[in-house]
Amino acid sequence: MQASRGKTEEDRAEGRKQWLVVVETLEGALRDCAAGKGMMMPFFGGDSVGYVDVVLGSLLGWVSANQEVWGIECFHPRRAPLLAAWADRFAALQTVQTVVPQVSRLVELGMMLRARQSAGAAAASN
Repeated sequence: MQASRGKTEEDRAEGRKQWLVVVETLEGALRDCAAGKGMMMPFFGGDSVGYVDVVLGSLLGWVSANQEVWGIECFHPRRAPLLAAWADRFAALQTVQTVVPQVSRLVELGMMLRARQSAGAAAASN
């Protein structure tokens, strides 16, 4: 993700802007899922988990890890309240909890990758 791995602060700022567009698009899609129904649907698939939920939900561990490693809050409740609530509902499913990697393990991997990136950048500048 360019927001975390951009080479310059400008690159990272541009990545954050691009990520906000993605989050706004997902927030709108979740809102549209309930259009005309007069109520909010718990999942992109309606009352039950569907394909989009599974695909997007498979990224939630990395979303949380990126928040810890890079300080990027992806699904902020004020910016994307529907998406933040969806993420909480999806992550609370027992079937999800049994297959999603622990965020702490992903953070360890993220920190290792960050250290490698920093070392590579330092070596390239020498």
